[in-house]
Amino acid sequence: MKQWLGFYSILRRETYRFLSIPKQTIIGPLLETYLYIAVFGAALGSRIQSLNGSEYIHFIIPGLLLMTLSMNAFSNNASSLIQQKTLKAIDDQLASPVANVLLLTGYTLGGFLRGVLIATITLLTALVMTKVPIVHPIFLLFSLLCSGLFFASLGVLIGVRAQTFDQISFYQTFVIQPLIFLGGIFYSTDLLSEPFKTITHFNPIFYMINTVRYGMLGHSDVNPYISLLAIFIAMICVVGINIYLFSRGYKLRG
Repeated sequence: MKQWLGFYSILRRETYRFLSIPKQTIIGPLLETYLYIAVFGAALGSRIQSLNGSEYIHFIIPGLLLMTLSMNAFSNNASSLIQQKTLKAIDDQLASPVANVLLLTGYTLGGFLRGVLIATITLLTALVMTKVPIVHPIFLLFSLLCSGLFFASLGVLIGVRAQTFDQISFYQTFVIQPLIFLGGIFYSTDLLSEPFKTITHFNPIFYMINTVRYGMLGHSDVNPYISLLAIFIAMICVVGINIYLFSRGYKLRG
């Protein structure tokens, strides 16, 4: 019973962290989604009538959905771990009777839930503004689940390894964001010439965006089922690394 109480207290604290800042959690994503749809969808959509058989405004929404999910799941967990390490609170948590895997699960789910909440707001906003279709809802659900858990776990991993908030900002600004924007949010790889088309296929986020796009619009630049399997395997690998690091207390104990 004490094990689950410890898990619940961490998950509750992590959930409260983002629910207590509604301007960032709700209002910000609403405005961001509106601006992306208005600027890219309306402005470019008037010039690009369709892409891969879909209206351009519909084409970009799966990428926006993945972007909000991934960025929030990652940043929430990475910043939370740094904060707990700075306050030395993680030392007490690791010394408590709560199993390390439950501590890890609490942190991981905290960021994942934030990503899901903001992605849901983004999706609802897009549905109201554009009436974007959802062709394969079950596939879309599994795609978002695997991608969200991957980035939530990656946030934990970076939070464990990083020593300062600046290091987290570096990963977020110079690694994850460029990979997202170069992953095909606003364009199809069919429009790219070589070698850029081949280079894009080395971007892991390209496959995540395409699985979400297949779930919503029914088409993808790559095999969506193989891509989803690869994302699932990558997520399991990151979770396994985190379990090992938490069990050893790597860079967690002061």
